[in-house]
Amino acid sequence: MRPLIFFFISLFVLSGCIGKKRTTYGKRDRTNTTVERSSEANDKEVPNDDFVTIEINSIEEYITVFAPLAQEEMRRYRIPASITLAQGILESGFGRGALTLKTNNHFGIKCHTGWDGEFERYDDDAKDECFRKYNHPRQSYRDHSIFLSSRKRYASLFELDPLDYKGWARGLKAAGYATDRKYPQKLIGFIERYRLDRFDRPNATASAKPKRKAKRATRFYTVREGDTLYSISRKYCISVSELMALNNLSDSLLSIGQRLKVRTVN
Repeated sequence: MRPLIFFFISLFVLSGCIGKKRTTYGKRDRTNTTVERSSEANDKEVPNDDFVTIEINSIEEYITVFAPLAQEEMRRYRIPASITLAQGILESGFGRGALTLKTNNHFGIKCHTGWDGEFERYDDDAKDECFRKYNHPRQSYRDHSIFLSSRKRYASLFELDPLDYKGWARGLKAAGYATDRKYPQKLIGFIERYRLDRFDRPNATASAKPKRKAKRATRFYTVREGDTLYSISRKYCISVSELMALNNLSDSLLSIGQRLKVRTVN
């Protein structure tokens, strides 16, 4: 009887110890999955134990890949997509920075108090600082949104018009997001250079490029044997009347070697 009682007591103590065991986070060996190009950035099924690297070769490609993520975060958290993209480009070196390649951390977010996820040590403002590490860039984008929306020092930003990217850029610096004095100007520079503010509006897509006005260039054509105003107008896609107006012609008579102004659309 006593051995049986001792067995149950031992089993109870052992189960209590297992329940109190803590997981220690740090660097560990995991599968490193390299994803080429774009659509996989938005895949919802990402294995928990895979470290996914998305290959990016230019700022334009970074925008194409991550604009949909930035727009999704804007819908959920009201952070301008233009600001999120500009911060990602700047902080991650458009996805090619050394820290980002190691951690999928696109926004330079440090561990801070309460972070119990994986991390990487990296020299930044000080030596050997602790930075958050993610399995997938998508997790970095979501954590960035939570980080800004859950801290009181950024609360005033959410009172701004979501289209006021300049106010957001200056407000981030004022709230202490970055130590660089030119941080707002750098964000605004990226936004205006790459027209990132177009993603702050509904129904914008990463493939949509800013529309440019068609330029009309004036060229000259030398009349050859057999040419008529009609044949020249068809060749350069303009009307006969427009061709006559360009050249101050009062009739349709032409002479070989005559130079005419013609206008084409570039």
